[in-house]
Amino acid sequence: MNHSIKEKAESLARVIATLDILREKCPWDKKQTNESLRPNTIEEVYELCDALLSDSNENIKKELGDVLLHVLFYSKIASEKNVFDIADVAEALNDKLIFRHPHVFGSTVAENSHQVEQNWEQIKLKEKGGNKTVLSGVPKTLPSLIKACRIQEKAANIGFDWKHKNDVWDKVKEEIAELETEITSNNTDNIEGEFGDLIFSIINAARLYGVNPENALERTNQKFISRFNYIESKATASNRKLSELTLQEMDALWNEAKQQNK
Repeated sequence: MNHSIKEKAESLARVIATLDILREKCPWDKKQTNESLRPNTIEEVYELCDALLSDSNENIKKELGDVLLHVLFYSKIASEKNVFDIADVAEALNDKLIFRHPHVFGSTVAENSHQVEQNWEQIKLKEKGGNKTVLSGVPKTLPSLIKACRIQEKAANIGFDWKHKNDVWDKVKEEIAELETEITSNNTDNIEGEFGDLIFSIINAARLYGVNPENALERTNQKFISRFNYIESKATASNRKLSELTLQEMDALWNEAKQQNK
């Protein structure tokens, strides 16, 4: 389904009008602030991520609506303070899109997506109110795995990267060796640090081989959950508690689940 620009604008206007009424007449909506909405916003974004992972178009549409509501809500709160409104948000976004795409709206040449990403880092540094340093645009509250990936991507886009991607494995092996040394020494603080270095290097390797580490890890999470649930269901079917199974029995059921997944 592809609505016209007019239809899209009219639908958005109806949502804005509805929110205006709710803000005036609904006790819950009336009392909301930026601070009170923030936890809900985080939850809604994660629910959208779940929908994207399941690739359910109906759920994606629903969750996008919930996220859009929060964008409109924050804009409504700001408009009540005479700071900005949704029109200002949209205009600022449009200006940013044009400014960051000189290969589309200007004379800059970018023949592939990698060149576009490299240009972006330079553009963001020149942007009014933009990033002051290359890594300053990475949100502090990002989950650590995603943050590590973004840090590495941004550094790579200005040329701080491995010359040959295969070289990254020497770094991974180096980090494993350093971790093993600290484990042997039983130095708790250093062990944690070396685990972090190893994970960071693995994330870097995934990036170099075109693998999104967040998605890769989540696929493994779901695989583990599915197989573990199989073990639990088999235990229940035999009127036993999961804790009553021996490790050998659980391993056997794990392998059954593994074969079924294949």
